[in-house]
Amino acid sequence: MKIPVMFYVALTTFLLVMLTVMVSLNMAFTWVFYTMCLGQAFVLVMVYKVLKDKYTTDKTFENYYEDRPINYRK
Repeated sequence: MKIPVMFYVALTTFLLVMLTVMVSLNMAFTWVFYTMCLGQAFVLVMVYKVLKDKYTTDKTFENYYEDRPINYRK
């Protein structure tokens, strides 16, 4: 079973937000330190998984941005 790439992004984001909460609540240094080390490892894994993902699209630079087309007027 292949784990989707967005799972790694969500897990890493949750872990690093949890780290921020732990620091603001003045938790023990050891918990904060190990969570920080785990978060850094997950960032590396996440970057690797995102870059190696087999994502393809049919969009080109001619499509510009989907939320603001080239002929957009105010």
